[in-house]
Amino acid sequence: MKKSLLTPLLVVTALAAHAQNITVTGRVLSATGEAQPGATVLERGTTNGTATGANGEFSLSVSPQATLTISALGFAPQQVPVQGRTTLEVRLVASATDLGDVVVTGSRAAIGRSNVLTASPVDVISAREIKAFAQTDVSQVLTYVAPSFQSSRQTISDGTDAADPATLRGLGPDQVLVLVNGKRRYQQALVNINGTVGRGSVGTDLNVIPTAAIKRIEVLRDGAAALYGSDAIAGVINIQLKDDTTGVQATGLYGQTVESDGQTQQADINIGIGLNKRGFLDIGGQLLNRGYTNRSFADTAPLIYLGDSGGNYPASANTEQARRDLKAQDDALVSQRGFDRNDIRVGQSALRNFSGFLNGGYRLGSGYEVYLMGNAAYRTSHAAGFNRLPTALTQIDLNIFPNGYLPFIDVTLYDQSAIVGVRKTVGGFAADLSNTFGRNELAYNVSGSVNASLPQGPNLVGVNPTSFYAGRLAFLQNTTNLGFSRRFEQVGPLATLNVAFGGEFRVDNFLIGRGEYASYINGGRLLNGAPTASGSQVFPGYQPQDEVNKSRTNLAGYVDLESDISERLLVHLAGRAERYSDFGGNVSGQASARFSIIDGLAIRGTIGNGFRAPSLQQRYFTSTATQFVSGNPRQVLTANNDSPIVRNDVSNSTQPGFGVEALRQEKSTNYSLGLTARFLRTFTLTADLYQIDIRDRIVLSSQFTTSNPTVATILRNTQVTSVQFFANAVNTRTQGIDVVLSERLRLNERSNLGFTAAANFNETVVRSFNSSSSTINNDQTAGTANLQNTLFNRQQRTRLENGNPRSKILLTANYSLDKFSVEARSVRFGEVQTKDQDPVRSNLDQTFSAKWITDLTVSYQILKQVGLTVGVNNLFNVYPDKVIVDPRNDPNNFAVGANSYSSSVDNSNRGRFLYNANQFGFNGAYYFTRLSVTL
Repeated sequence: MKKSLLTPLLVVTALAAHAQNITVTGRVLSATGEAQPGATVLERGTTNGTATGANGEFSLSVSPQATLTISALGFAPQQVPVQGRTTLEVRLVASATDLGDVVVTGSRAAIGRSNVLTASPVDVISAREIKAFAQTDVSQVLTYVAPSFQSSRQTISDGTDAADPATLRGLGPDQVLVLVNGKRRYQQALVNINGTVGRGSVGTDLNVIPTAAIKRIEVLRDGAAALYGSDAIAGVINIQLKDDTTGVQATGLYGQTVESDGQTQQADINIGIGLNKRGFLDIGGQLLNRGYTNRSFADTAPLIYLGDSGGNYPASANTEQARRDLKAQDDALVSQRGFDRNDIRVGQSALRNFSGFLNGGYRLGSGYEVYLMGNAAYRTSHAAGFNRLPTALTQIDLNIFPNGYLPFIDVTLYDQSAIVGVRKTVGGFAADLSNTFGRNELAYNVSGSVNASLPQGPNLVGVNPTSFYAGRLAFLQNTTNLGFSRRFEQVGPLATLNVAFGGEFRVDNFLIGRGEYASYINGGRLLNGAPTASGSQVFPGYQPQDEVNKSRTNLAGYVDLESDISERLLVHLAGRAERYSDFGGNVSGQASARFSIIDGLAIRGTIGNGFRAPSLQQRYFTSTATQFVSGNPRQVLTANNDSPIVRNDVSNSTQPGFGVEALRQEKSTNYSLGLTARFLRTFTLTADLYQIDIRDRIVLSSQFTTSNPTVATILRNTQVTSVQFFANAVNTRTQGIDVVLSERLRLNERSNLGFTAAANFNETVVRSFNSSSSTINNDQTAGTANLQNTLFNRQQRTRLENGNPRSKILLTANYSLDKFSVEARSVRFGEVQTKDQDPVRSNLDQTFSAKWITDLTVSYQILKQVGLTVGVNNLFNVYPDKVIVDPRNDPNNFAVGANSYSSSVDNSNRGRFLYNANQFGFNGAYYFTRLSVTL
């Protein structure tokens, strides 16, 4: 009976409390009376808030006893008690100490600092900057707003077509740590083993995070392994999710290139929900449909139907006239059969991405706060490989593909994560206990292809498969953290002292799953008594012997001290010890300081050591694939580090090997020295020099072939002709400077103007080699077949040193007037280089010159809830330099002889790859329109 009476009483009480809320209206002004549009008005202790309009006006329903927190960029925040009032006028005071964006990355201090007051350089990219232009994913956004960050889409590179490699400060994709809300993000399952930037590395897939869910991105440009652990050699990218929105924000985008391809349809949505003024729930999602682009050129193979497997003149055509006659006959067949010499697709893959991210928090009783985050993503990619001519008889079934074929690799990516945690103050320390689970999986399918080793015949058309399931890669990580932090005031001679300490336990797991039987077998078909190519062409499936399911654990502890020694001096010390179950332990330390010379001018610097643990993928990845070099099949084994082929010495009678040691951690030493300056309250300058030395850097070796007698001995009991593997093979040094200048001006109460100029200049050099192998060190074979020359050949070295731009300059300006705004940006991507693996062909070495890419957008707020943006990326339709093509690959040069397309010439290009993708891509101009709705 009492319960039945109590329930309606509670309901009435709740309704009465809600009815007691009052609506407060007001204006937010500067000290001189200028309206402040876009200022944040928040009921303290809740997620109930709003933003001021064009005239600085706001309206908000709050409790009569509420306190409002009012903040705007460049002004000190104010706490304003309502005290029953329904109208307010608030004047904000400019504050030098609050000018700039408050950051949390790189410090565990209880009170955040602006990015010009930190001991380490941090870039802050706001949600507005993320949406200012037409980049649709995180890696592309960062490429165009953070000069030290670089990512470009790859082409004809297997799984890398679906997962863009990303780098920071010219280092590798696996030497930057990614956090989400300060929690470690797991790596992707994919190992980049193709000829792309980051070859041999395992990065983190940034593009599974929808931009609609992001509040801001903080890029810490400093070594931070002592703070966060493995991978943070180049720096840290911390993605902060939205936690302060209410209502619904949605955008729709359509765009396409100047060539009328690459059509993009994108829909974003973010829903912010307040939870009874005690918490929040933000849900962001993205649907992206991206069309492919094709910038290939006509196939210059001299012969399509009458040549050898690479389209070259046969040895029997040994006179100029014979080659002319054969070319005329072949051209007639090409015309008769309607063969299209545009027989390859060079450009970005077709891709669909569906992703969502949830971020929530809730305050319980007794001082407890629980929080949770989680994401789910599903991505499909349809990417072309190299085409097969009808003369490639060991790689084709002419009954199915009489005119040759273009095979495709279809990648399906699954990504899931869940983070749960609880916070509470214990003994004066802020305690944070959390668990992070993440999993990334890539499943490979091949379409439009054949297994040429299967029996052939007209009666088998429709029976022999043309599509295959080729297997999967999966990586799983579970991380449990417990951390404590407390800020002390006036500790002896110290003005402040922030003490943080904690521990972490992590479990990693890597898995390779086999493909279907037809995707990897050799069906026994012979051609002129010789075997034909095994498995699905373009991507043979993972075999049973490739299957892996390996795990390891890591236990770590850290301590972090930060102190304002005085008003002018800030000191930060950090140390971290880790123990891995598979290779041992590591200790890292870091010391940072910032000293204010005069008001507005300071110097800062860091010295520390770090490390990167070898990934499970690098240690255990293995595969056997058929690759074709100059039209000749080559069975290539990627051997894992535990393989006897890699670990045994060449003298081992059972299975000779290279004698390479077990993978160990990369060790780094980093130094930085910087200057920060602030002038006229709104102009800021930061300049930071840095040097990063890395010892025992892990790389994927070049291919060792049986042309070397030692390799022939090692591979004598296998069916492969080439082998490559991971090793701690090189020591490198990276030096550079980051410079950022920004100016934000409020012209009057109706208009604002902003400028940013930023640049990164860096240089990475290989200082020495560490083969750690007597087999390699003692090899006396002459020329490029020498094992020491092959371990990390000139092509791989150039890719590491010059594959990414050594400089990037970014200039941005934005202007707003009432409902109208315009953004302009120009980015200079520095030069990159390529070299052929054989110095004999140094004539193909090339430097691709620097280019400026200019973007422009115009926006108009049609209604309070509806905005429209139109714009163009790469306004002047700039392309990279064209690739040098070997002059011997001229099909009309009949006088060069029948051997013009010999094994010394790589015919896989044949004039069709005329652009280099490692600067900014080669799609050309891109036009778009975006509609935004806020409810």
